[in-house]
Amino acid sequence: MHREERVLEENLEAQENHTLLWTFYILALQAMVIIAWKKVELVDILQAKVLLDLSTIFITAAVLRFIQSILDLVLNFPGYHRWRFTRVLRNILKIIVSLAWAIILPVFFLHSSKIAPKEIKDLLSFLGEVKGISPLYILAVAVYLLPNLLAAVLFIFPMLRRWIENSDWHIIRFLLWWSQPRIYVGRGMHESQFALIKYTLFWSLLLISKFAFSYFVQIKPLVNPTKDIMSIRRIDYDWHEFFPKAKHNYGAVVSLWAPVILVYFMDTQIWYAIYQTLYGGFLGAFDRLGEIRTLGMVRSRFQSLPGAFNTYLVPSDKSQKRGFSLSKRFAEITASRRSEAAKFAQLWNEVICSFREEDLLIKPEQFPLSCREMDLLIVPYSSDPSLKIIQWPPFLLASKIPIALDMAAEFRSKDSDLWRRICADEYMKCAVIECYESFKHVLNVLVVGETEKRIMGIIFKEVESNISKNTLLVNFRMGSLPTLCTKFVELVGILKDGDPSKKDTLVLLLQDMLEVVTRDMMVNEIRELVEVGHSSKDSGRQLFAGTDAKPAIVFPPTVTAQWEEQIRRLYLLLTVKESALDVPTNLEARRRIAFFTNSLFMDMPRAPLVRKMLSFSVLTPYYSEETVYSKADLEMENEDGVSIIYYLQKIFPDEWNNFMERLNCKKTSEIWENEENILQLRHWVSLRGQTLCRTVRGMMYYRRALKLQAFLDMASEGEILVGYKAVTIPSEEDKKSQRSLYAQLEAVADMKFTYVATCQNYGNQKRSGDRRATDILNLMVNNPSLRVAYIDEVEEREGGKVQKVYYSVLVKAVDNLDQEIYRIKLPGSAKIGEGKPENQNHAIIFTRGEALQAIDMNQDNYLEEAFKMRNLLEEFNEDHGVRSPTILGVREHIFTGSVSSLAWFMSNQETSFVTIGQRVLARPLKVRFHYGHPDVFDRIFHITRGGISKASRGINLSEDIFAGFNSTLRRGNVTHHEYIQVGKGRDVGLNQISLFEAKVACGNGEQILSRDLYRLGHRFDFFRMLSFYFTTVGFYVSSMMVVITVYVYLYGKLYLSLSGLEKAIVKFARNKGSDPLKAAMASQSLFKLLQLAAVFFTFSLGTKVHYFGRTILHGGSRYRATGRGFVVRHEKFAENYRLYSKSHFVKGLELMILLIAYRIYGSAVPDPTAYTLLTFSMWFLVVSWLFAPFLFNPSGFEWQKIVEDWDDWAKWINSRGGIGVPAIKSWESWWDEEQEHMQYTGLLGRFWEIILSLRFFLYQYGIVYHLHAVKVKEETSIIVYGLSWLVIVAVMIILKIVSMGRKKFSADFQLMFRLLKLVLFIGSIITVVVLFTVLHLTVGDICASLLAFMPTGWALLQISQACRPLVKGIGMWGSVKALARGYEYLMGLVIFAPVAVLAWFPFVSEFQSRLLFNQAFSRGLQIQQILAGGKKNK
Repeated sequence: MHREERVLEENLEAQENHTLLWTFYILALQAMVIIAWKKVELVDILQAKVLLDLSTIFITAAVLRFIQSILDLVLNFPGYHRWRFTRVLRNILKIIVSLAWAIILPVFFLHSSKIAPKEIKDLLSFLGEVKGISPLYILAVAVYLLPNLLAAVLFIFPMLRRWIENSDWHIIRFLLWWSQPRIYVGRGMHESQFALIKYTLFWSLLLISKFAFSYFVQIKPLVNPTKDIMSIRRIDYDWHEFFPKAKHNYGAVVSLWAPVILVYFMDTQIWYAIYQTLYGGFLGAFDRLGEIRTLGMVRSRFQSLPGAFNTYLVPSDKSQKRGFSLSKRFAEITASRRSEAAKFAQLWNEVICSFREEDLLIKPEQFPLSCREMDLLIVPYSSDPSLKIIQWPPFLLASKIPIALDMAAEFRSKDSDLWRRICADEYMKCAVIECYESFKHVLNVLVVGETEKRIMGIIFKEVESNISKNTLLVNFRMGSLPTLCTKFVELVGILKDGDPSKKDTLVLLLQDMLEVVTRDMMVNEIRELVEVGHSSKDSGRQLFAGTDAKPAIVFPPTVTAQWEEQIRRLYLLLTVKESALDVPTNLEARRRIAFFTNSLFMDMPRAPLVRKMLSFSVLTPYYSEETVYSKADLEMENEDGVSIIYYLQKIFPDEWNNFMERLNCKKTSEIWENEENILQLRHWVSLRGQTLCRTVRGMMYYRRALKLQAFLDMASEGEILVGYKAVTIPSEEDKKSQRSLYAQLEAVADMKFTYVATCQNYGNQKRSGDRRATDILNLMVNNPSLRVAYIDEVEEREGGKVQKVYYSVLVKAVDNLDQEIYRIKLPGSAKIGEGKPENQNHAIIFTRGEALQAIDMNQDNYLEEAFKMRNLLEEFNEDHGVRSPTILGVREHIFTGSVSSLAWFMSNQETSFVTIGQRVLARPLKVRFHYGHPDVFDRIFHITRGGISKASRGINLSEDIFAGFNSTLRRGNVTHHEYIQVGKGRDVGLNQISLFEAKVACGNGEQILSRDLYRLGHRFDFFRMLSFYFTTVGFYVSSMMVVITVYVYLYGKLYLSLSGLEKAIVKFARNKGSDPLKAAMASQSLFKLLQLAAVFFTFSLGTKVHYFGRTILHGGSRYRATGRGFVVRHEKFAENYRLYSKSHFVKGLELMILLIAYRIYGSAVPDPTAYTLLTFSMWFLVVSWLFAPFLFNPSGFEWQKIVEDWDDWAKWINSRGGIGVPAIKSWESWWDEEQEHMQYTGLLGRFWEIILSLRFFLYQYGIVYHLHAVKVKEETSIIVYGLSWLVIVAVMIILKIVSMGRKKFSADFQLMFRLLKLVLFIGSIITVVVLFTVLHLTVGDICASLLAFMPTGWALLQISQACRPLVKGIGMWGSVKALARGYEYLMGLVIFAPVAVLAWFPFVSEFQSRLLFNQAFSRGLQIQQILAGGKKNK
């Protein structure tokens, strides 16, 4: 069965809602044209005469309905024999009813209309009139509108429609039989009244804006010019006009109006983009997205962070009230709530540790050698009970103590003023208090002598007494405080090192400190202190020196984790004099901290206990992508001498330095000397690519997060204060004991989380010894809770025959080997489609729990985001409308957009879609689906409704979105949540991006054929259907209409200029002084197209339009692997030509020829300035399509590369094809491959291909009448056009003779062949001389002839390809192939020449590098070294 028959049978039966969309647009256009043509003011619309004229839209609607019914009958006829009788009867009745309305409404209207002929009025005289309007016409319109009124009532009251769909009443079943098939799928999809009001209001405002713009900017300004054009008489045509006496110049009117009407049908997409951006931004602001975007904002809100953490991430028995509030305040954690503060510290520190493990934290150069960013970011795991404050991370307190010391030393006012200045900075206040309390604590631990303790007690008592009385500045000289601090810093440094040999130095420091306090700082002597000092002197013992029997100090003190942490933190607070505003310095770490902090201030469900949370699984499909890069992969260099490891060293210099430090390696060469280091290096590189290793690492963060959260839930307060670290390093006894806290945490994590990587080809890879199988096994060994599912193909003997049997197998790692857990026999081969859907569906049975997260192989996860997973799962129990959620949408962060400008563009485009785009799709439009993003599925719902993917080949090419279709059709609800995110890798090279865009465009072309799309469009109400259409296939239809608009506009201009109509219209406008007509001819659609350029005129537009249109016409869509490697390499010209020739270069050259022809023959814009303004956006499109691949190609304008590319392309295009010769080796093989889609098409596809090719004949037909030799004689006979075909035939005959002569004589009769070529050459010269002398041919005519005949040759080539079987049958296929090769040569030269010329100038290549890698230059990366090659830099 041909493709078009399948299309018609499956989908054209009842596209009623999508048909309603176009009917609505046509009727609105008709109404606006009537109002503009009749010059009706908007306030006069309700007048009877105007309403009568506007009522003609009902006649148009009836006619359109009748046409639709006929098309349904004709186009579905091949499948009627398989239909039920009731279904056929319904279609026939619909034709009868629509025909009746198409007759009744016009007849009754003519009776009421004054323009009706007298004979018709006499014939209908038996009908009465009411104020000139037939009452029967009014009644007919009312009856005709009755079903629409009923539909409006059902729309307003969705609960009524739900009741009707579930009713068994016979009358209701009859009505449902008439309007829609009686099937379960698609029923009950109606939303709540409030949701309906929201998306109805959204679309009402959008449509009002759209129609107001269309009326006042597009339609109304064209009415008067149209009337003027229709009034022009006596036009002198420049060509042979077949209808010279036709009135009203309808050809010119169509040329004028066609682009406007196309823009009218398409610009809703632009208005949707505007409203989506406005509403999405408004919604994001109310959701508090972006409240915290920088580290400065993190600092300003950090005091509220522990309270937000305890509100959302710590389980509580308090009921939650969700909803919007203008301010979001959380109770600050006080020092008395040590347990809650400790919980926050455990989580925060675990996040910071994960940053360190990922090499995101480095050692800042401005800080002390022993200071690392991790130390500055860590919160104490267990706070000191004596402290009355929260201990904030040191990066918030950095430099606060030195500033406070300087302030105190120089302050001369009151104590209260000094304290007020210190308290003005909350972090400075905390730093001062913490340092003072820590100072006391350290001395109390260190000093054990009774005398020394008594002295210290006296001093501290005196200080605190003066502080309480606000007399500290009076009784103490603060000028010596910095000296005291310096001594104390030295003391803390000794304690941090713990060197016993420095005990004497420590004693001297204590004595010096005591002397500074008592002699330099105290104004008044304390009698008690003097007495104690005298007694120590009398005994002859120095203070703090002690004796062996009675030591005065304990050094080194007893070292515990808490003591080490406290000393290290105190040292940082005292020594870090620089502000830590740039900590952390790594951009990725800063982004993640900012997003995590921001998310805690957003609205999310409260977290349940881990034991009570929904259990979930993660499923990752994998085929044969990179798992872990091998050593050879790291060292392999591209043609520029750049290896992956060299590239990553330059792109991630800070992370590379930190990695080297982590391995204790000073030089890169040291890494290669150790196998363990090499393995670490392979993982380091793999975790920065789009590999399975990175995905597994990210998903296993869920288990790590659950263990920590379970610890916070289950541990006692004492265990929490001791810290989570004690549990992560269990003793052997704890590992063996099933009652230990460690064992309980492991059990809870395993119970609540399952991770299955479905590597369908793992069995074959293992049998063949593929390195990837070993890497997958190593992943299971390193992650014991990871499970791998695969399809095992084995040969078994049954009944004496050997048959291939398929099993679905689940394995885990045991003792460094894979151990089989389950083996399930399959009924046959699992792969029936593109592969990925089957890979997911066969393994879904191995998942567990209530929820399932679908994760692609190029995704990543972060520990801080994993902490919010149980909050997200609670959304399944939240109120989201009339139905509970079945898919929870999750936003993504694109991690591949940090270097190349092109990758940045792709990242921004994708980020816009996964944030604002999906936000609006879910709220208020209620049409969000699944797009291959890390959405969380209701596992029970989907596993009982067909799984999460559809697997039919071709039609389910974009398999992910069908999960959303399926869920919505079966009364599911898809939501979107932005307080949690998952990393996502995207394509970073232009060719990768184009292949991805092609795959998506083909997938959308196939979606148009699907029953899912039909059912959704049919069952949605009108406004929700608008949302559905313009956010799925409508986007691609609108994109295609943009390009069609440009074509129609330019071909219309070409028709006007070549025919002479434009010249006549411009002359009429000048004589009449009609400014609107001049404007319409000179600048019509100018501003509209310029506005469209900013939105649609991009290179990717050509990709979308080409593949979407070709899929619609011919089918043949297939999966296109884009590759996920590191792409900063130069693509050869031949590769770019193969990829973009049909989709961009051919169309770009056609538009360029159109623009050139209009410049030569156009009359409306004679001066270059006006022409430039009119055609600027279209020239921008042409240049983008022709040269963007070279602009975005690294080293695209480097002369040496250009020379190599030309040699490669010339070799490729001259290579002969053959069996087994790939397309990258031969032009002939590529050319045949490019026509594969014609094999899938039927007669209808070939017919439209021929019809579309006929446009190229317009050039020849128009231009030959503008040749100088023809214009001199003022000849417009059709004979001129006929003679032009003789030239083409003559050239074809000559080429055929030369081709046949080469085959027959070139080998054995070379002299004969040379004589033949000589005769043909001399004959051609004589012919040209005769034409120049006799017919007055000019050089300009030669150029014009090329402009005329080149498109004709292309048209013949396209028609020949469409009629390939016929052309092959008559033996002309070889000539067609030769002609095609000639055109490809010419196109290659035209495109290559400007690139080669620009490559002569070195600054062009420099400018291109700066443009292409602008993001990298802004980060100071060494892109030039990468582009220049890595060999000389090693």
